[in-house]
Amino acid sequence: MNETLINIGLAATQILFTFALGFYLITCLQWFSYKFERVLFHFTRPLWHVFFLIVPIVLFYGAERFFWIYFYFALVPSLALWHKKLDKKLVFTPRVKRFFVILALAVIASYAVYIATQYRVNLGVVLPLVLSFAISFLLEKAKFKAYENSARKKLASMPELKIIMITASFGKTSIKNFLFELLKNDFVCRKTPRSVNTLAGLIQDVNNELAVGTQIYIAEAGARLKGDIAQITEFLSPQIAIVGEIGAQHIEYFKTLENIRATKLEALGSKRLEKAFVHSSTQANESEKIEIYDSNLSGVEASLDGIKFKLGEREFASPLLGKFNAANLAVCVKTALYLGLDEARIAAALARLKNVEHRLERIDAGGKIIIDDGFNGNFNGMSASYELVASYEGRKVLVTPGIMESSDEENEKLSKIINKTFDIVMLTSSLNAVALLKHLSKPKVIVIKDKSKLQEALAQNTKAGDLILFSNDAPSFM
Repeated sequence: MNETLINIGLAATQILFTFALGFYLITCLQWFSYKFERVLFHFTRPLWHVFFLIVPIVLFYGAERFFWIYFYFALVPSLALWHKKLDKKLVFTPRVKRFFVILALAVIASYAVYIATQYRVNLGVVLPLVLSFAISFLLEKAKFKAYENSARKKLASMPELKIIMITASFGKTSIKNFLFELLKNDFVCRKTPRSVNTLAGLIQDVNNELAVGTQIYIAEAGARLKGDIAQITEFLSPQIAIVGEIGAQHIEYFKTLENIRATKLEALGSKRLEKAFVHSSTQANESEKIEIYDSNLSGVEASLDGIKFKLGEREFASPLLGKFNAANLAVCVKTALYLGLDEARIAAALARLKNVEHRLERIDAGGKIIIDDGFNGNFNGMSASYELVASYEGRKVLVTPGIMESSDEENEKLSKIINKTFDIVMLTSSLNAVALLKHLSKPKVIVIKDKSKLQEALAQNTKAGDLILFSNDAPSFM
């Protein structure tokens, strides 16, 4: 009887352990668009894999009957605490729910084998997990293909729809939002939501949100690998392509700047391309269809009141903050002119623009000036925001993780500018800490190891009259 109860307890522990591993893995996969290659080889917190994957599996097969002690008193509490501190917790989407159903069926099947072989063949935890992920991915691939075909049919049924596709190393979300604001009063427009920019996200948006009768669809296109933009371009077949500034963002995936440049320029391969507006950093050659949109941009002035710039002889102004936004607005203006809007309407729309949420968004609170630039994560944009606040006469406080998914050289360059500009620097990620600390000698430096303690650190180290700049943001898994 006691042996039976022990076996039941061990079986229950094995089932719970299988689900614990599945929970950890599916959480990581959701962060990285369900790409195992990115979770295995580009994960920025490799020790998490050691603590929550490698060590537990080794102990499961090594400790055997005593594994339950580690599982209940070490792994479960630490996994619960880990999940509680995450700022991007697992979202139970239909895909995630399907995965857990498949995992449950795999566990049931493994125990059916165990019983059928009279308790001689135990499939363990690894095989059910591998089978569950394999079946889940095959199922999602089949569903995705059907969903993609549905989206293609919908686009084919809207021959009058004008599609504008925007890609860049950075700034594409801002360009998308600004362009939408310029066009929305003259056309029936739809823009992709938030930072939706993958093929899967675009297919979902077309199927679920793109209304019949829409005149202009503004779509953002992102990439991690060569061929990603080509895939999106083939799917959308845009008449207008915008290729923004090229930089070292996601350099760990692309390896070289030239690979990034070539990938972004895949946008010019659209079969229906009528006009392309490209940034000078693309190094593309101008032609009848291709225009370098920042070639005649000049006279850029930026302050905490907004920006002014000239395109040729035309002068424009906007209350947007940040010198880098002049180039973003330049391409929006040129696209709007190409679509037939007159200069006066464009100028009026520019004057009404507001900064995109979390992009140089000014907030005055408790006598402090807070500049929320949490979604600005590249060297040009971040350094321009530092230049913007440099003229502020009071104390300047910087809260930043540095530039994520970029090179040490970029962060070291940023460090030099930070050193000249700020009085207090709070680093919110250890990933770039070494590179950022290299040139920080003037400001007081505070390293925030636990982001939940950030508000406490701000309360203790800032006062009325301070300017606080939140520069870029990094989820806790980075």
